Amino acid sequence: MTQVTHICKSCGNTFSGNFCNECGERVLHASDRSFKRFAGTIFKAITFADSTFAKTLWLVLKRPGFISREFIDGRRVNYLKPLSLFLVLNLAYFLFPVVQLFNASLNTQLRSSSVLYALKNLYKNVVATKVASMGIDFPSFSLIYNLKTVGLAKLMVMIFVVIGSLPLNLLYRKRNRFFTDHIDYMVELACFNLLVNAITLSAVAAFTGIGNYLNETSLTIFFISTNLYFLMRSSAQFYGEKGWRLVVKSIIMMLFLKVALELYRSILFFVTIWSI
Repeated sequence: MTQVTHICKSCGNTFSGNFCNECGERVLHASDRSFKRFAGTIFKAITFADSTFAKTLWLVLKRPGFISREFIDGRRVNYLKPLSLFLVLNLAYFLFPVVQLFNASLNTQLRSSSVLYALKNLYKNVVATKVASMGIDFPSFSLIYNLKTVGLAKLMVMIFVVIGSLPLNLLYRKRNRFFTDHIDYMVELACFNLLVNAITLSAVAAFTGIGNYLNETSLTIFFISTNLYFLMRSSAQFYGEKGWRLVVKSIIMMLFLKVALELYRSILFFVTIWSI
C-alpha cells in the first residue's frame, strides 16, 4: 500500500504519516474541522473531561507527593503537569472565591490576626493616606481594593509557592533535591490547598449554608488538619522521610507555611495599593 506524502505547512518538510518528522506539526483532516470534533473540544475545555486531569487530581488527594516524585523521576506522560493543574484550579477558585485563602480582602488584611502583626498600623496608615489622596470614603476605596486584589492575587500566587519552598532547601538539604524540585513539590501543595481548602470548602459553604458558621478559629483548625495530612503523607512519598523526623519536619513546615502566606499577603497588599 502506497503511503501518502505531505508537505509540512510549518517547515516545508516532505513526510509520510500524520505528523511531520522535523517539527511535529500535525496533518489536518476534514474530520478535524467537523462540528462533532469542535463540540468535543469545547466539552473537554469546559468540563476538563480528560483522563490525565482526573487521574492527577485524584492522586494529589490520595497520594500527596506522588505526582511531584513522578515528575522529577522523569515519568510524566501519564499525568497532567502540576503547573497546568495549578492554573486550572487557580482559575476555578478565583471565579468563586468564597473562602479567602490566596486572595485577601481589605478588611482581612487590616483585621485578621497576623504573624506580621507589627505591619497592621503601617497598613492602616497607608490605606488612610491613599483614601485621602483619592478623595473618597473608606467603603468606596474598600470596594475598589477588593476588585483589584482578586485579579492580582490570581497572578501572584506563585510568589507564595516560591517563598514556601525556601525552607525545604534547609529541611531536606541531604535528600539530593534541586531547588526546582522543591518548587514542584510546593506547586502540588498549592494544588491540594486550592482543591480542598478553597474550591471544595467554598462549594460546601455555598450549597449547605455552613459559611455563616465558618470563623477564623474553625478555618484555622481545618487548614492545619488538611495541611498536616498533606505534609506528612507527601514528605514520606517525595523526600522518603520517616519516623519522628517526619512528624517534626511536618510541624516545622506548617509554621513556615503560615509565615509564607502572611508574607505573600503583605506583598499582595502593597502591590494592590500601588496599582490603584
